[in-house]
Order: sequence, then structure tokens, then C-alpha cells
Amino acid sequence: MRLSGSSIACALVLGLLASPSGSMRSLPAARFGGRQFARPAGGSANGGRMIASTEPKVSAGRAAALSEGYEVCRKITASYAKTFYLGTRFMEPKRAKAIWAVYAWCRRTDDIVDAPRGGVKYLKREIEIWGDRLERIWAGEAFDVVDLPLVETVRQYPEMEIQPYKDMIEGMLMDLKQDRYENFDDLYVYCYRVAGTVGLMTLPVMGTADGVTYEEAVEPALALGIALQLTNILRDVGEDARRGRIYLPKDELARFGISEEQILAGEMDDNYTRMMQFQIARARDYFDKSEDGISKLHPSARMPVRASLDLYRKILERIESNGYDNFRKRAYVSKIEKFLTLPSSYLKCRQADDEAKRLGRSP
Repeated sequence: MRLSGSSIACALVLGLLASPSGSMRSLPAARFGGRQFARPAGGSANGGRMIASTEPKVSAGRAAALSEGYEVCRKITASYAKTFYLGTRFMEPKRAKAIWAVYAWCRRTDDIVDAPRGGVKYLKREIEIWGDRLERIWAGEAFDVVDLPLVETVRQYPEMEIQPYKDMIEGMLMDLKQDRYENFDDLYVYCYRVAGTVGLMTLPVMGTADGVTYEEAVEPALALGIALQLTNILRDVGEDARRGRIYLPKDELARFGISEEQILAGEMDDNYTRMMQFQIARARDYFDKSEDGISKLHPSARMPVRASLDLYRKILERIESNGYDNFRKRAYVSKIEKFLTLPSSYLKCRQADDEAKRLGRSP
């Protein structure tokens, strides 16, 4: 699955915690510094002991575990979503930590499909367990140290809904069931589930400007998720083709005279260039729609969103400068380019503040 900002993995901890049935891989925890704890002998898939955030026995060590969990989530975000992470550095600490917690969950979710440990039947069972585990998180229970920050985030932001998380899991199932998309309507559903959902997950954390309702900010947030995912798809056409996957809509390939065999072989021609120009224009249209919503966000959220939008747009520019060859050339934004983009993003945020004032909202 191509999650905006990349894929997703994580960690385990705290003496009273245990992972269910060895599922939800523990390896990333060691990589990112989280302590791991063995599952009790004879435990079943759901037999691992969970920590409820209100459990008295846990409360004494909960603060330390929560701090450790946030640090693991930060490292995961910084490692797998560098551009996204850079944007969070401009947020208030409380909001940034909550965003890291959300991203860590997304990364782990994506990892189930991207790094399967068994066949399809086993994978479906893992996804089912993961969905059950999500329900327990919403009930205030954590299986491991990386769950704990999300439990805390749900507590701090009660308006956060579980449905986008469930929809992302459905996006994982789509990757198991299909590797082709008939038309853009089908692809849009996929993009919503694996990326648009992230906008809905993070919007309660980001917050809205004074006088702006959640409903008014939702459409631009969704548009940004779609734009980011479309950009990932266009960047990774060659990589996905080598895995036997084609995310570009079949009817649009046919319209431009391009066969699946051409994509899988990585063959460039004028038809392919014209098709890529069409795809890039559509992605930019979604970026434009999302840009309209920046002034609707809480002031502390504008800069990270603005920076993410501007930096991801540059990936589209890089595809163009690479001659639309996304089979052999990787479209990426260098570190120096990222830092040089930030002043411009900041100025655009100031313009958004001015727009908010003009509309009678506090900046």
C-alpha cells in the first residue's frame, strides 16, 4: 500500500503489556528503541494482557511509558515520512505528538500488507485482529507502548472518530483483492481509504480557525490526502509495476493508447508523456482545492500543512523535469530544496492569516 508519506511500522513495551499472538510485528520496536515484552505462554490471539489507561496498577508507570511511546512514534514518523515529519516540527508540541501517534498507527497498518508474514489467509486474520485492536484502543486500552499515545490522543481529542481508521483498514483489504483499477472513481475510493482518511484522522488534532466548523474544513483536508496519494502513485509507477501493480486507471490508459504490457515493461513514448501530463494536472487540481482550506485551519496547523503541500507539489515538478520517466528516475526533493522552500511556505501562511482576518476570523 502506498500511504502518503510512505509505508508504516512500529514497537512494543511496558512490563505489563503483551502482543497478541505474535501478530503486529515487534521488530520495529527494537529498531526504534521501544522495550519489548514476551507474550505469556499459551496466550491466544487476543490473550495478551492489555493496559487500560485508567488501570490503577499502571498509572504509576504510565507517564514514563507514554513518554517512551511518543518518542518511538516520533522516530517512526521521522524515519518513514521525512517531509511529513518536517511539517510537524512547526506545530505546538501537544499537537505534534498526537500527529506522530496517528502516523505511527498508520505506518503499522500499512506494514501488515507491505511486509506479510504468511499467506493471504493469515494476512486477513492479522487484519481482523488489527481491527479488533483498534476498537480496544478507542475503549482506552493499549496492547503496547505505541498504542498508548493513540489512546491518549483519543482521550485528548474526543471529537476524533474511529471510522477513518476503519476505512484505512478497508484500504489495506483493497490491496489484497486488486492490483488494477478500472477508472478514476475506483482509484478515488482507494486514495480516500489509504490517504484521504489521514486528513480526517488529523483534522481534530490540527483544529480549525475561530468561526470555522469541522464540516467546512473537511473537504480541503480530504482533497489534500487525495493529492498526496495521487502524487505517490505517479512517483512510484515504475516501482509498482515491478511488483505487478498498476494504479493508473485502465480506461485512462486505453484513452491514451497505452497497454498494461507497456507499463510493466517500463516503455516510454509520446502517448505515455501525454498521459502523465494529464495525471499530473489532476493531482495539481486536488492540491489547489486543498490550498483553499489552509486559512480554515487553526494557526498552529497552517505551516505544517502548507509545507507538506508545497514540498509534495515539487515532486510533480521533478517528474516533469525527469522527462516523465518514472520508470528509471526517482522523483524526489533534496534536503536543501526542502529548506529553501520553507520561507516561501511561511509567507503563504501569513497570506492565509490575512485572508482569515479579511473573512472576520482570528488568524
